[in-house]
Order: sequence, then structure tokens, then C-alpha cells
Amino acid sequence: MSELRFAGYAAIFNRIDKGGDIIRPGAFGEFPEGKVLTLLWQHRPDQRIGSIEYAREDRRGLRVIGNVSTATSAGRDAAAMLSGGGVKGLSFGYRVKQSAGHKPRQLLDLDVAEISLVTYPMQGLATVHLVT
Repeated sequence: MSELRFAGYAAIFNRIDKGGDIIRPGAFGEFPEGKVLTLLWQHRPDQRIGSIEYAREDRRGLRVIGNVSTATSAGRDAAAMLSGGGVKGLSFGYRVKQSAGHKPRQLLDLDVAEISLVTYPMQGLATVHLVT
């Protein structure tokens, strides 16, 4: 196996997360055509485990399709955990461009830097739902 493909949601709209933020529809805007996001293992920049080939907003949240490469030991570990059901959380690194309110903070415009496969996502519903 050289890579493992998956689909899921890196964020869900209108749900408060563990950090006290709520992502609102439209916060992700349009991803530039052909933009490839890095897939990290547990948000660690030294553990790039693949890429996100598709990231788009839909009515539910930020839907992603990605690949875990097994070319590195971190990638092999992540692929084994993902295919075995030991890890299914998704998360993302971002910069806030626009927000409103406080407790909970409404995230209105975000610049996504990376997507991560994680053990404990900030939003409990941000998970992988298909592995192939």
C-alpha cells in the first residue's frame, strides 16, 4: 500500500468547539482551484503524512478528501491507525481573518493552512467517514 484515501469533515458549522468557537457558514470561502493543502499527523509540521486533494464548504461544514502516504514511518503509522479505526478525527490549522463576539467567538472568515488527522478533534463531529 502506497497511500490510503479518505473523506470526511475537517469542520462542522454552527457547533461550539472545545475552544469556545463557532464556525459559521461562509468562513472558508472558495479554495483556489488546484490548491493542495498539506495533511499533517496531529498538527505536527515535522510529520507531513499526505495531502488534501479536495476541500470545499457544503451545507454541513468543510468537506475534505485526502491521501495518507505510507512513504514515511509517520504516514505508515497514521494509515494503520486510520484503517484500523484507532484514529478518525480531523482538524485544521488556520488564521482568523474575521470574527465577532466573545464566548462564544463567531469565526466568520478563516485562512486554512493545513488539515490534520488527529486523535482528539476540537469539534467532536469533525471526523473521517470513509476510508478506501
